[in-house]
Formats: sequence, structure tokens, C-alpha cells
Amino acid sequence: MKKINIIALVTSIIGFIDSAYLTIIKFTNSPIYCTPGLGNCETVQNSQWSTIWGIPIALLGAIAFLILILCFVFERRIPMLNKYSQYLIFGISFFGFLYSLFLTYLELFVIHAICQWCLLSAICMTIVFIVTIIRFNEIQLRSSK
Repeated sequence: MKKINIIALVTSIIGFIDSAYLTIIKFTNSPIYCTPGLGNCETVQNSQWSTIWGIPIALLGAIAFLILILCFVFERRIPMLNKYSQYLIFGISFFGFLYSLFLTYLELFVIHAICQWCLLSAICMTIVFIVTIIRFNEIQLRSSK
């Protein structure tokens, strides 16, 4: 596996663990750990913006990161994924990146509270999106030769 793909895979695993933690916190109504001085995770986690149609945003993030992990691991082993994984990864990471920007905007300017876990998820999705762009450029370079 190429170094760039390993970076994306590890970042997706971190994003999945982060989102899974937030999902568990949401479903169990457990107190969320927030490093003192880094924000107010409880406020963000309990805001109206933490769910969409009754589904925790964190669960949607965990599913997205899980699909990314599966794509990175199996894209060379499954013929259909080999053909379409690049587009699937791009679509998920692009939408995830844009939605993360929206959620970060809400944290800063609407909720007026920052969640370190949400920011970690946004950073992970941003890294995967950047890797996807790099992968597309590599494919373009190979096909133009």
C-alpha cells in the first residue's frame, strides 16, 4: 500500500474511533470528556445541530469513516471497488469535508462552543479529502503518460 493511502487509512481509522465515541456518548447520554480549556463539548453534543432527522451526526460520521476504511482496505481486492472506489472515496470525503465546514461554522458562530472531538473529526475528513485530490492528480499524471 502506498504511503498516501496509508495516511488516508490511518486518518479514517482515527475518524471512525472519534465518531464512534461521540455516537456512544449520544446514545447512552453519558458525560462527554472535554479537555479543560479546549471548549465545551457538552453544549455542542446537546445542541439541536447534533442530530439530523433524529439520527446523531456522529453516527453518520462513523458510517462514512467505516465506508472509507473498507474502500482503502479492499479497493485492490474487489473488482467493482477497484473500478469505482476512487469516486466513492471522493464523494464521501468531499461531502464530509463540506459538512464539517458547516458544522464548524455552527460551533463558532451559532452554538458559540467548540467540541474537540468534532474538530478532530473535521480534521480527519479534511485530510482524507486532500489525499483524495492527490490520488486523482496521480491518476491524471499516469494516464497522460
